[in-house]
Amino acid sequence: MSDMASDINLTKRLLEQFLVVAEEKHFGRAAERLSMSQPPLSQSIQRLERGLGVRLFDRGPGGVSLTPAGEAFTVDARRMLDVQSAAVERVRRVASGLEGDVRVGYVTVLSHQYMPGLLRAAAEELPGLRIHLHQASTAATAEMVRSGALDLGFLRDPSSLSPELVRRDFAVERIAAALPLGHPLARAEEIGLADLRDEDFVLPDPAALPALARQGQLACQEAGFTPRQRAVADDLTGLFSYVASGLCVSLLPERLRDFPIPGLAFVPLRGASPYLKTTLVAVHRPEADAAVLRLLDLITRHTSA
Repeated sequence: MSDMASDINLTKRLLEQFLVVAEEKHFGRAAERLSMSQPPLSQSIQRLERGLGVRLFDRGPGGVSLTPAGEAFTVDARRMLDVQSAAVERVRRVASGLEGDVRVGYVTVLSHQYMPGLLRAAAEELPGLRIHLHQASTAATAEMVRSGALDLGFLRDPSSLSPELVRRDFAVERIAAALPLGHPLARAEEIGLADLRDEDFVLPDPAALPALARQGQLACQEAGFTPRQRAVADDLTGLFSYVASGLCVSLLPERLRDFPIPGLAFVPLRGASPYLKTTLVAVHRPEADAAVLRLLDLITRHTSA
C-alpha cells in the first residue's frame, strides 16, 4: 500500500477534481463544473483511490458521500493546493518585483491599532501589492507563516517562535492596569502596581500567552505580591471581557484603551519596570521575497514615525 501511495502524482488538477466531487457529492454535477465528461472524472478519482490505497467515497444511486478517510483528505488537499498556489505566487512576485499578492496574518487586537495605517501607507507607497489579511491567534499565525500559508505575521506575545522564522520587533507598548469602570482607582491619573495587591485578577493562560503571563507574574512579584487568581483567559479579548464584567482586574497593553470597551478603564502604572512593557513583532520565513521585506520596512517606519 505504501509503495502505491508513494507513486501517485498529486497534481493540482487531480486535487481540484477530488475537491469538486467532495463538494458536489455527485460525479455528474462535478464533471459539469470542471468542464469535462463524467467517465474521465470517475477514472481520475479511482486512480487517486488506488494510489492512496483507501476508499475516499461511498458510491450510491443518488450520488456519493465522503468516507472518514475522504473527509480527512479534503483538509489535506485544500492545504496542498494553498501551498502550491503560495509557491507560484512567490515565484511570480520575485520575477516581477513588487507586483502580486502578500498574505498577512495578525492577532485580533492589532487590527484596530496598526492594520489601517499599514494598508493606507501600502496603497500610497506600494500600489502594485494586493494585501490579503487573515486574523488568527499568535500560535496559529506563526505556524501559518512557518508553513508558507502566510507571508508575514504580526504578533503579540511571541515567546515560543519556531527557529525557522525571522523576527523583527516593530513596536513596544506599556502595560497598564485594566480596572472595572466602577473601581475606586479607575479615575486615578496613575497608580502603583502594589495598589492592586488585594484585588482578584484575571490572568493570561500561560499556554496561550506565555510571555504576557510571565511578565504579569514577575511585575507583581517585583511589587511585593503574588496576584490572586479569579479567572484565566487565553486571549486579550477574554481578559478585558472579564475586567469589564466587574469581577476582577488585569494587566493589559495600554493601547487597548483605544478600543470601545464599555465598563473598563485603563490606568497607567508608575515605575520603569522592564516587566511593564510588551513587544509587538513581525515574523517571516528566511527566504521572504522583496515585496514582503518592503512591506515589513513600511510598517516599521509607520509605527516609529
